[in-house]
Amino acid sequence: MIFDEIKTKRLTLRKLTPEVYRHVFENYEEAQLVKFFGLNSEADIFTEEEKYRKGLSTFNRSFVIFQILLNDTQKVIGWCGFHIWYTTHFRAELGYILNSEEYMGKGIMGEALPPVIQYGFNQMDLHRIEAFVAPGPSASLRLLEKHKFKKEGYLREHYFKNNKLEDSVQYALLKREY
Repeated sequence: MIFDEIKTKRLTLRKLTPEVYRHVFENYEEAQLVKFFGLNSEADIFTEEEKYRKGLSTFNRSFVIFQILLNDTQKVIGWCGFHIWYTTHFRAELGYILNSEEYMGKGIMGEALPPVIQYGFNQMDLHRIEAFVAPGPSASLRLLEKHKFKKEGYLREHYFKNNKLEDSVQYALLKREY
């Protein structure tokens, strides 16, 4: 399988879709899966397998995620993309994460985000991209504001994380604002 990729100065963004998941889980052995997903061990493969087994999309919901690889080593260091895509509503929820603090504060997400946003608006025909962040100052908040996302609201007990319900601040970017 040939994977769709977007290249930036330092990064390769490798596109993952439900079809890619199906292909890799049907054709790769565990060691290959660990490397492909950038996992720390074969035990971590369980989480990815659960996503695959439980179903990755429905009739009106899917995802498009881009793995972030360093160009010089091709090491997977995180992901950025649309982990919830409401296909019939032309909107998607943006998410992103780096696998290690080693890569934080180096402008990696600032480099990855523009081509992902552009892909969403141009190839996925999105009208709206949403993002949710924890309240308070953060690098994630600064990243969204730098890329013209607008604060829209505060959602109480919106996410279940670290065994508790946490609040979120909702941001969005409309295609005409980009």
